[in-house]
Amino acid sequence: MRLWVTAVLVLVSSAVTISAQNKQSQHTGPKATPTSQKVEQGAQKPLPVRKVVLYKNGVGYFEHAGSITGNQRVTIDFTSPQLNDVLQSLTVLDEGGGRIAGVNYNSTTPLAEQLKTLSLGMTEDPTSTELFSALRGQRVEVTGAPGGAISGRLMSIETREEKAGSGDSTSSVQKFFLTLVAGSGAVRVVELTPTLSVRPVDTNLQGQLDRYLELLSTTHATGLRHLTLDALGSGARQLRVSYISEVPVWKATYRMVFPREANGNATVQGWAVVDNTVGADWDNVQLSLVAGTPQSFIQPLSQPLYTRRPEIAIATAAQTSPQTHEAAETVEVQSEMISGALTAPSAMAKQKSLRQELKGGYNAAIGGPVQQPINGRNFAALAAASPGVAGSGYGGGVYRASDALQEGDVSTSAFDDFFEYALSQPVTIHKNESAMVPILQQELPAEHVTLWSQNNPRPLRAVWLENKSKLTLDSGSFSIFESGEFAGEGLLDPIHPGERRLLSYATDQAIRVKIADQKSRRTLHHLQIRKGLVIESYMDVASMTYSANNTGDDDRTVLIEHPRRMNGWSLGEGVKAEDTTPDLYRFRVAVKPHTTEKFEVSEHGPELTTVTIDPSQNTNSYLLELVKRVPDAEAQLKPVLDAQAKLADLDQAIAESKQQEQTASADEARCRENLTALKGNEAARRFVDELNRAEDLLQSTRKHTTDLEQQKNAAVENLRKAINGLSYDWDAKIG
Repeated sequence: MRLWVTAVLVLVSSAVTISAQNKQSQHTGPKATPTSQKVEQGAQKPLPVRKVVLYKNGVGYFEHAGSITGNQRVTIDFTSPQLNDVLQSLTVLDEGGGRIAGVNYNSTTPLAEQLKTLSLGMTEDPTSTELFSALRGQRVEVTGAPGGAISGRLMSIETREEKAGSGDSTSSVQKFFLTLVAGSGAVRVVELTPTLSVRPVDTNLQGQLDRYLELLSTTHATGLRHLTLDALGSGARQLRVSYISEVPVWKATYRMVFPREANGNATVQGWAVVDNTVGADWDNVQLSLVAGTPQSFIQPLSQPLYTRRPEIAIATAAQTSPQTHEAAETVEVQSEMISGALTAPSAMAKQKSLRQELKGGYNAAIGGPVQQPINGRNFAALAAASPGVAGSGYGGGVYRASDALQEGDVSTSAFDDFFEYALSQPVTIHKNESAMVPILQQELPAEHVTLWSQNNPRPLRAVWLENKSKLTLDSGSFSIFESGEFAGEGLLDPIHPGERRLLSYATDQAIRVKIADQKSRRTLHHLQIRKGLVIESYMDVASMTYSANNTGDDDRTVLIEHPRRMNGWSLGEGVKAEDTTPDLYRFRVAVKPHTTEKFEVSEHGPELTTVTIDPSQNTNSYLLELVKRVPDAEAQLKPVLDAQAKLADLDQAIAESKQQEQTASADEARCRENLTALKGNEAARRFVDELNRAEDLLQSTRKHTTDLEQQKNAAVENLRKAINGLSYDWDAKIG
């Protein structure tokens, strides 16, 4: 059983008013008196949004601006999710020489910390067992139980498994029971049923339960955060407040409209979808859209944080028992040592001196009579150069005016790795509303083509769009309209000014493209041998013939994407690509209606094959094959071939000798076993002769193997010398 708590949404907000006073200025003379400036209590002036810059990483830059007079209190509303970003990036500038005395906002304490103030000890998601456990020992009144109302102290709550039903349909049911102790000492156990009512008698405990439910309800509270700024100054002046905040990502979408009579151009219309989900209206704001993702993150600055302090046990007096101690030896102490110990400055005295030094430097920084440099830096100079110091008239951060070029309805400017759309006309978007903002309308060169590649064998209708505008087209979706009707849609990546990009939007069912023929030829044109390293240089020539068939009634321009080979490969003579990417060539093929056109792409490029000749490896077969390809190399390679052949013969002889050695060893062991078994018998004489012959053969075989291995070592050395002596270059005769 679980206790379900229905929480009422309660919005708890607290406004904190901070009055700021000007610090007393220090003057030379006897009549220097302190003056104070206070922000007048009364109506607070809202500071409207004047500029909004939205980024593609989900953050926005907001700038509020307005005129203030004298000591003024201004307010800015934003949503609770914005608070962390606002506290992390808030910048306040009083452009009339005033200063900001304080920035206040309504805050909340985490629920877990608020629950610690209650004595119930329940969590944020309690069960019925946890609730009644919190009421243990309390006096309660129980109604709805059999036998009438019961009054007493709640001792415990327990669960029992009981069987319900009969026969094969029995099942186990969990039931809850309360144990109460009445004032007379009687113990009653009652089942906790839906009709049972339990009420605490203690009014203080009832208040604790009400407070607990109220705290649970505040976790669902939502609303605006009210930021209040106290601006101190004189006269009329401008106040600017800026910050970043999490906002929905703005989206770009485009339309390309082709005229009924083709002229090589299309009207490209671009829109930006913008959502205002913050707590303030955007009335006549300067809107800019930045296609870039500056690094940004969130820190929970708005949430009060509590650190865990160590718990130290209380010290208790130790019980001592009587004990004896040895007497000390007599030591003559030198007076100089005692004098030096007494006159040396202690560590505490050094720390005190350092604190006084630091204090003197700080007083100098805030206008004291002494300006003392600390660690080579003058605090007064540092305060004058650092924005955000009280009394300087500047807050932390730098206000940046718009970089956007005021040319046309929309202009773009690049900064860092980003580009920005700046709308010259103000925009109005109320809170919790969205809008489509025009960012482009211009005729741009656009050509209809059919795109085909091996990776996607189905031909695609595409537009080859050239961006001759001064704007960078951000990534987004696009729709194509031809002859007044919808023709397809797709996606585009950013297109910079002067760049041409293929944009596919539909399948071209009238075009069929296939590979009609494929050839390759590999010719050795150079051979180089240096100290065991063989380098074969080949010239590869490859060709691929494509066949494009047009079954439609209109002319087609087919773009064939052909894989681009690197590492020195290039197109054959007379073959020119219409477009080249890091991985592809694009070839233009014009195909008339109901005809088939073929197009051949030839390429050539070098290829290297390297082989290392090593005495430990038998490369005789490779070298013999190489001599067939380059007969002139036979004379140079003959010493190596002969040395390898001799080494191979020695390896074979060593293997055979070791096999004979194993056979002789087995015969010797067999004869020795027979002789041991027939010890003292006349027949043993025959096995003595056989054992002697076997031992002689074993010794002879071992000696032969040793001789062969020595010959092999010499042969390996001869082969190594022959390999190191190789030096050969050969060029194929062309033509």
